Amino acid sequence: MILKPHPQSPFINHQSTTANILFLNSQHSMPPFFFSNSTPKPFLLYSKFKSLLFPIMSHSTTTTTTKTRLRGVVFDMDGTLTVPVIDFPAMYRAVLGDDEYRRMKDDNPSGIDILHQIDNFPPHKQRHAYATIADFERQGLDRLQIMPGAAELCGLLDSKKIRRGLITRNVKSSVDLFHERFGITFSPALSREFRPYKPDPAPLLHICAAWEVQPSEVIMVGDSLKDDVACGKRAGAFTCLLDETGRYDSPEYADVEFKPDFKVASLADVYSILEEHFDLSP
Repeated sequence: MILKPHPQSPFINHQSTTANILFLNSQHSMPPFFFSNSTPKPFLLYSKFKSLLFPIMSHSTTTTTTKTRLRGVVFDMDGTLTVPVIDFPAMYRAVLGDDEYRRMKDDNPSGIDILHQIDNFPPHKQRHAYATIADFERQGLDRLQIMPGAAELCGLLDSKKIRRGLITRNVKSSVDLFHERFGITFSPALSREFRPYKPDPAPLLHICAAWEVQPSEVIMVGDSLKDDVACGKRAGAFTCLLDETGRYDSPEYADVEFKPDFKVASLADVYSILEEHFDLSP
């Protein structure tokens, strides 16, 4: 099933170059991450990226109905490129405890940001929490499977010379195993060692800067509203939510802050979305 863009989404605003830049500049202020002395590489990439953006802003353009040129697709990994194998509710309960998990679940309809919660733990509790998560992730690696349609979609993107990137909150060793086991590579491929991690827009903006493209020429594909869709929308990119079971049709997700431009039930549907709404010229 392929759904049209949500009526509240800024999809129509992505049609002209001017709208692309103004949307990014007015709606998504650049995170302080890029101005940190401790992270020179992303800052240099953003500086280069910024020089590409602002000359365009000085020229007026005429709005046209031409499809947006798609220059890159950025994927989530767990639950998007790979079949879900980690029992996240069990992992969250192991880290937070049953009572705290239930309380936070009730307060966060889009889902719990467990890594953000751990950042607020004292050091000794952080170490135990990360060890617990690592144990669940190691168990998941033993059952790692590629998502149906992922290889075919990547092949179609390659045929159009559309770049493929990856952003995951999993560790680098999991990304390396995915590349090795399935023979499909993504570049850049950012794991949770890259800070700040999604839903902060920094990793997606970092990839756009590395590719020297505008965020409005990129689409983020993932299975999480709170991580993938929020990251993409904050960066000024298009977003596509993979919802295999229809869980996000539930009324509890009706009033979330960030809604996707598109929603699909399988990766096999993604290419049809791209063909219909974007210029895929190689």
